[in-house]
Amino acid sequence: MKKKALFNWSSGKDSALALYKTLKNPEFEISCLLTSVNQQFQRVSMHGVRVELLHQQVKSIGLPLEIMQIPEMPTMEVYEAVMNKTLGKLKEQGVTHSIFGDIFLEDLRKYREDKLAEIGFEGVFPLWKVQTKDLIQEFISLGFKTIVVCVNERHLDKSFVGRFIDQDFINDLPENVDVCGENGEFHTFTFDGPIFSKLIDFEIGEIVYRKYERPENEDSSDTACDTNASDAFDYGFWYCDLLEK
Repeated sequence: MKKKALFNWSSGKDSALALYKTLKNPEFEISCLLTSVNQQFQRVSMHGVRVELLHQQVKSIGLPLEIMQIPEMPTMEVYEAVMNKTLGKLKEQGVTHSIFGDIFLEDLRKYREDKLAEIGFEGVFPLWKVQTKDLIQEFISLGFKTIVVCVNERHLDKSFVGRFIDQDFINDLPENVDVCGENGEFHTFTFDGPIFSKLIDFEIGEIVYRKYERPENEDSSDTACDTNASDAFDYGFWYCDLLEK
C-alpha cells in the first residue's frame, strides 16, 4: 500500500525537482501540495509570487492545493500553531508523510523532523545530500525553466533578480553562493518542465526592494516559515514581481 504524503510546495526549482522525483517513486501517493502564503499580501512566503500564479502552477501539475495563511512576520508559536492545525486536518485524511525539497541544511531538517514527530508524521527528503551542482544541471537537462524572483542582498546584487536560470546565470554566480541558493541566497518561480501539463504564462513586472527588521526578543537561530528565515532579518531583498497574463 502506498504511503499518503503531502508535498511542501514553494513554487520554486527545488520543489519542482523534488516533486518530479517523488511522482516517479511508487512508494508514495501525494494527497496535496502545501504552500505557505503571506496572509496580508497573498503571495507565496519569501518568494513573493502572487497567489494567482501559484494556482496556475497547481492546476498545471494536477494536484490538490492546501494553503496555509501566515501573518507577514509570525512568531514561531504562531507559525507552528497554523502548521499543526493544518497537519492535524491532513492526518485525519490518512496522510502520514511530509515531503520537502531541502538539500543539505542539517539544523533545518532536524527542526522539521522533530516537529513532525510530535504529531506522528515522518519527513521525506528526495534531494538530500545530492551535490547542488549536480542538481541544478539535472534540473536544466530535464527541461525545467525557472526565473529568480527574490535575492538576498547579503549574497547577490539587484542584477540577479529577474534572470532565468541557465548556464550563464550559474557561471555568473559568485564562488561563495550555492548554485541552488540553499543558503537563502535566492528564490525562484518554476514555470515549465516535465511536471506541468502546460507552461505557466506570465509577464515580468517591476523590481522592488524590501528590508526586514529583526523582531524584538526573537532568537536569530529560529527558522519557521522559510528555509532560511534567520537571513530574512536585517537584510534587504530584491523582488521581481510576476504578473498573470
